[in-house]
Amino acid sequence: MISTRTPLRVTLGGGGTDLESYYRHGGGFIFAMALDKYIHITAHRPAFERRVLIHGPHPEAADRSLDIQHELVREALLRHGLHDRVELASIADIAGGTGLGSSSCFLVGFLHALHALKGERPTPAQLAEEACTLEIDVLNKGIGKQDQYMAAFGGLTTLDIAPDGKVTVGKVELDPEVEAAFVRHTHIYYTGLRRDAAVILEDQHKAMLGADEQDEARRKTQENLGFIKDLGYRIRDAWKAGDLEGWGEMLHEHWTHKKKLSSKISWPHIDAIYDEARSAYGVTGGKVIGAGGGGFLMLFTPGDGEALEAFMVRNNMPRLHYGVDHGGTRVLEAVG
Repeated sequence: MISTRTPLRVTLGGGGTDLESYYRHGGGFIFAMALDKYIHITAHRPAFERRVLIHGPHPEAADRSLDIQHELVREALLRHGLHDRVELASIADIAGGTGLGSSSCFLVGFLHALHALKGERPTPAQLAEEACTLEIDVLNKGIGKQDQYMAAFGGLTTLDIAPDGKVTVGKVELDPEVEAAFVRHTHIYYTGLRRDAAVILEDQHKAMLGADEQDEARRKTQENLGFIKDLGYRIRDAWKAGDLEGWGEMLHEHWTHKKKLSSKISWPHIDAIYDEARSAYGVTGGKVIGAGGGGFLMLFTPGDGEALEAFMVRNNMPRLHYGVDHGGTRVLEAVG
């Protein structure tokens, strides 16, 4: 039996530039943080049960892996030549559809478990690329590469994505007190809204695939993503320099430009909460985490944040207390 633990993630800068429709024109850049909130996978091969059994939010049972409806599980099993006699269970610290990269996190953790069942020790880069291949190439999902890489590597991590899709991974190492200060002042609140990231990313993807180089939608999307990419470098530099106030201001810049990518990225209710938090509770910047549309709202406040937290609770948005995961996906247990 194999148990894996794989971290969810928060994008800090460069979000959206990891889609092929953008990075193939000049490369992408992501700066992200892995959270100490995880998807836990347990997998084993029963002695006599010949079927494929899935326990979790969407339980299934089938005589062979080809008949499994859970597409990530099905394609992972087929890739590893496991056609039956597999049982797996998954537990998530935070539900999917909330902007933290849960689908890719699940897949990386499951692939890690399958490799471990076979006695293999893949590198984080191998796991990330294997997950990208299944999600993007096999299943044709209109998503980028950051979720798979962040799940595999963890930490405060940069991803430089070349036009050919090659990813170069970098680490941002902070003094523990500086890291703690960023975490303490960068609040994360649950909005209660859930959505499919692929639906929101589709607007950006369609705009970038415009056949005419002069297409207005394509030009505006490319311009906004170019700004977000450059801002991503500035955000990374602010974190490395311990510039908390600069981070808060750039977070607001990021959100302002990100909302231009799709009408689905924000909701009027979230915008109203954000505006009041900025005007009355000392927030200097914020954004919806992930592709947008719901999930979690990240807010930076230079103060102690008690009044802000009380305001958010009154609006039915509880705070998520978190830390940084520095280990990425890992095997916790291997028995038998």
